[in-house]
Amino acid sequence: MELTADTFAHEIAEAMQNYDRYVVCIDKPPDECEDSLRRLIEKAIKAYVNRGEGLRHGIALDRQVTVILSQVDHSDRPMCGVYFNLSSPYHRQQQQAVPEGKV
Repeated sequence: MELTADTFAHEIAEAMQNYDRYVVCIDKPPDECEDSLRRLIEKAIKAYVNRGEGLRHGIALDRQVTVILSQVDHSDRPMCGVYFNLSSPYHRQQQQAVPEGKV
């Protein structure tokens, strides 16, 4: 079975419904999100197809989305998971601790 982003059209559609309904993202409007999902799925497919001996996953991610393809024992088609990496642009980065005696 040849894997392409179109193989996972159902998963992309479900992810886009959830994105549209639940995710607020300043960096990635919905039309860019779908393009990004397709690119990430293509990267995950490459990682999945070229995975090492004994490995079961192909993963691709950016700041907002993680895509994971997982080998399923009873099917040639891997399971596709799409995860939105939730964060806030208002979350403060922790300041790095300054070693004693250095200011």
